[in-house]
Amino acid sequence: MEDRKTELKAALLTILLLSVVYIVYARITTARASSLFGHSIGVVGFLLMLATETLYSLRKRWRRLRWGRMGRWLAVHIYMGIVGPYMVLMHSAWKFRGLAGLAMLLTVVVVCSGFVGRYIYTTVHRSLAGAEVAEDQLRTELETLNEEIDRRLAGQPEAVRHLILQDAVLMQPVPVGAGAGALVANLWDGAIYRWRLRRAVDALPPLEQAMVREMERLLRQRRALQLRAVTLGTARGLLGVWHTVHVPLGVALFTAAFLHILFALYYATLSF
Repeated sequence: MEDRKTELKAALLTILLLSVVYIVYARITTARASSLFGHSIGVVGFLLMLATETLYSLRKRWRRLRWGRMGRWLAVHIYMGIVGPYMVLMHSAWKFRGLAGLAMLLTVVVVCSGFVGRYIYTTVHRSLAGAEVAEDQLRTELETLNEEIDRRLAGQPEAVRHLILQDAVLMQPVPVGAGAGALVANLWDGAIYRWRLRRAVDALPPLEQAMVREMERLLRQRRALQLRAVTLGTARGLLGVWHTVHVPLGVALFTAAFLHILFALYYATLSF
């Protein structure tokens, strides 16, 4: 089943709600990291980040912990990995100095790295559930999809048939290069293809537009499968490289965060 990015939508909605709360609070009083509100969102955000770093890894590695599907755990991992850092960012009151500034910089880097990892992961895997894609499966799906498109093509108006038959003209050549450049190029290629296909559909008369909507979905799905097929091997290799980089970044982030917390506690409550 196609991944619908539910965790990203939920994270965006949560961020919007938190932003509204923060704006209202800032209009009532001065937003400060040392205030009760600032400390509260900082603690909750840090706990979410800590859970992001630990719970999903425990679920993968601890055989006794089999509650819930891996896809759900990864979705929650991504959700907390977005919302938690945003709450810590609000805790900082948008001021970046000293060790706290370093921790925030590392947070931004780790979050960006997480988005990259999600993209690579969903290129290698069918969805967040973790079922890895195989080359023969992609070929079978493409063949089935082409048969479905050919079947639906029969009986369509001439304008629709012309659009479908000219679909190859809309598609740019698929890059077959290696390395991260191939993934980036294919991401851009897919976006350009969807834009050009949408323009071609919008140019049809209204009646034909309504008839071609389902065909448009199939064509976009076929293009996505083609792009995945040529980058599958590259993505598998990059996923290992990404893990090698992402994990040390997370360790550095939490080292800086723990030091920041210890120093804050010392200067706020233990110093005389």
